[in-house]
Amino acid sequence: MDPRRCAQDVLRCHICKTHTSLHCEICQKHLCKACVGDHLSDESKDHKVVPIKRRESTPTCSKHSSKQCVIHCEECDIPICVQCISSGEHERHRKVDILKCFEKKKEVLQRDLEELENIIYPQYQDIISKIQTEKVDISIHFEKQRTEIKKHGDDWHREIDTTRDELTLITKKLTTDVNSMESNILAVLCGEEVNITGIMSEITQFITDLQTVLESNDISLTFAYKSRNSDFKEMYPLRKSAPPRGIFTPQKIEKEHIYQQFGSLLLSDEHGFAVIFASNDFSPNERRGTEKPRIIREIKTEHEEINRLYSVCCQSDQEVWTCSNDHIMRLFNLQGELVKSIETKSGNKPKDIAMTKKGYLAYTDYINQTLNIVKEKQIQKIKLRKWRPLGVCTTSSGDLLVIMDSDNNRESKVVRYCSTKGKEKQSVQFDTNGHPLYSPGGIKYINENRNEDICVSICWAGAVVVVSRVGKFRFSYNGPSTTATRSFNPYGITTDSQGRILTADCNNHSIHILDQDGQLLRYIDSCDICCPYGLCVDTNDNLFVAEWKSGTMKLIQNYMF
Repeated sequence: MDPRRCAQDVLRCHICKTHTSLHCEICQKHLCKACVGDHLSDESKDHKVVPIKRRESTPTCSKHSSKQCVIHCEECDIPICVQCISSGEHERHRKVDILKCFEKKKEVLQRDLEELENIIYPQYQDIISKIQTEKVDISIHFEKQRTEIKKHGDDWHREIDTTRDELTLITKKLTTDVNSMESNILAVLCGEEVNITGIMSEITQFITDLQTVLESNDISLTFAYKSRNSDFKEMYPLRKSAPPRGIFTPQKIEKEHIYQQFGSLLLSDEHGFAVIFASNDFSPNERRGTEKPRIIREIKTEHEEINRLYSVCCQSDQEVWTCSNDHIMRLFNLQGELVKSIETKSGNKPKDIAMTKKGYLAYTDYINQTLNIVKEKQIQKIKLRKWRPLGVCTTSSGDLLVIMDSDNNRESKVVRYCSTKGKEKQSVQFDTNGHPLYSPGGIKYINENRNEDICVSICWAGAVVVVSRVGKFRFSYNGPSTTATRSFNPYGITTDSQGRILTADCNNHSIHILDQDGQLLRYIDSCDICCPYGLCVDTNDNLFVAEWKSGTMKLIQNYMF
C-alpha cells in the first residue's frame, strides 16, 4: 500500500469520519468542508479553521524541515512526516494520529500536575511544618533541661558547701553539653529544612513550567516534556521519627559519693548522635567501693559437670536461658525450675545464645555455620558461607551482632544482621590502617554498649576490643598488670544500663568492670565465684554469672553503686 495513502487514511473528520484537509486550531479537531459550518455555529469559542498543512501547532519534521508532521511513531516516540512514512524507515512501527497522541500526552501532563499540586507538594509542606514545630519543641525542651540542671546544681550547693567549686564546674559542663546537644540537633533540622525548601522551590518552578505547557497548544513542547514526579517522590524520604531529646536525670544527693551521684545526660538515636555526658567525668579513673557485692540467689541448673554451663541470657527478670556442652538450650526461672527446653536444629551444640527484640531465642551453630532464630515452632536459619559464628548479641536497634572466624581460622570479623530479614547490614574487620581488629581462633563473645559501641572479648588473645557503632577502633583492654595470679583470658561479656562493660575472668575467678572508655572501675572477686563464664544483666542491673564447672548461676546485686 502507498505510504501516502496510509497517511491520508488517518486524517479524517472528527465529526463524520470522511477524509479531510481542514483543522480547527482552537478545538484541535479535523473537519471536512461539510462539517465546518456546524462547527463554526458554536459561538462559545472563537474558532480558527485552517488547512491541515498550515496548522500552527504541528511541528516540522526533524529530518525534513519543509514538511509538517502528521503521524506519531510510537516505537520511536517521535512525530514524523509523510516523507518519513514513504521512506520505509517506520514501515513496521505502530503509528497513530499525531493529534490523538498529543491529546494523550496532555492527559499525562494533567495527571502529573494534579499529583504535584495535590499530593507531592503538600507532603513536603507537611514535613517543613513538622520540622518547624520540632525546632520550637527542641528549644523549649532543652531550656527545661538547663533549668533542671541549674536547679539541681543549686540544691547541691545548698546541701554541700564544701564542694561548691566542683559543683559549679559540673553544672557548667552539663549546661555546655546541653547547649552542644541542642546546637547539633538544630543544625541537623536546619539542614533538612534547607534541603526540603530547595526541593520545594524546584517543584514550584516545575509546576509553573508544566502549567505553561498545558495552557499552550504547542505539540513540540508537549512531546519534549519529561515527568519528574518519581524523582521528587524519591528525592527526600518521609521522616519516620522525631529528633532525639537529651534527658537530664538527677540523682539523690549523698555526700559520700558526690562525683558519682550528681546525674547524667544521655543522647542516642538514628540521627548519628551517640554521646554520654556524665558528671562522673570529674571523678578519679578508678574507684573501689566500700559496699561488697552480694549474692541474692543461687540457681542450680540441670547441667551436669560433664556438660559445662557457658552461656546465659535473660528472657525476663524472672527467667534465664542457658546453654552448655550439649545440643539443648534450657530456660530456668529464679527457683531453678526448668520452664522450657529447645533442641538445636542440627543436633550440634550452640556456641552462644541471645534474645531478640521480639522475644525470640537466637543461637549460633559453629559446626553447621549458621545463625539461627527460633520463631515459635520454626527455626529461621541464616547460612554463613566460609565463616563460622561464635558469640551473638542483640542491639538496641533490634539487629543481631555476630563475631565469627573464617573457615581457615586466619581471619575474624563482626557482622550485623537484620533480625527480621536475615540480611547482612554491616561488616567490621579492619581498623583505619587496614590492620585486623580481632585475633582469629579461640573463644569469643560479643555485646553492645549503651552508646552502641561493639564490645568483643577474645579469650585466646587476652583482650576486650571495643569499636564504635560505625566500626572505628576505640580501645582495647588487656587486663590488670598486678592483681591477677594467672593470665587474663576474658570469656563472657555484657553491658549494663550505665554503659559499663563487664567481662568474666575465668582463670582468676573474678569479673572485671570497665567504664565506657576502657578504664577499670573494680573487680568482683568475692561471692565465692568459681570459673565464671557466661554473663548477662537484668533490667535492674543485677548480674547473672554462669559458673562453668558447677553448672550454677549466681545472681549478684550491688556490683556497682
